[in-house]
Amino acid sequence: MNTLTLWKISTLTLAGALAFTAGNQIYEAQAEAQPQMVDALKALKDAKAHLAKASHDKGGHRAKALKLTDEAIVETKKGIAHDDKKKSVEPELDTELEPDAQ
Repeated sequence: MNTLTLWKISTLTLAGALAFTAGNQIYEAQAEAQPQMVDALKALKDAKAHLAKASHDKGGHRAKALKLTDEAIVETKKGIAHDDKKKSVEPELDTELEPDAQ
C-alpha cells in the first residue's frame, strides 16, 4: 500500500473511532463537565483542519472524509446537548445512579 492510501484509511478510521467513542461516553458524562465528549469534539475539529489542508488529489476520499467528519461533529454536539438536557429534565436519575454515601 502506498503512503496516501494508508493516510486515507487511518484518517477515516480515526473519524469513525472518535464518533464511536463519543457515542459510548454519553452516558458516563456529567451535564456540567463532559470531558470525553469535549475532547472528541476537539479531535474531530483538528482532524477536519488537517483534512482541509491536505492536497485535493485523493480521488474524492478527502472530500468524503471531510463530510463524514462534519457529520461526526454535528452528532457529537447533539450528544452533548442531549445529555445536558436529559440531566436537567430528569435529575432524579442522576441521584439514583450514584452510590449511597455512608
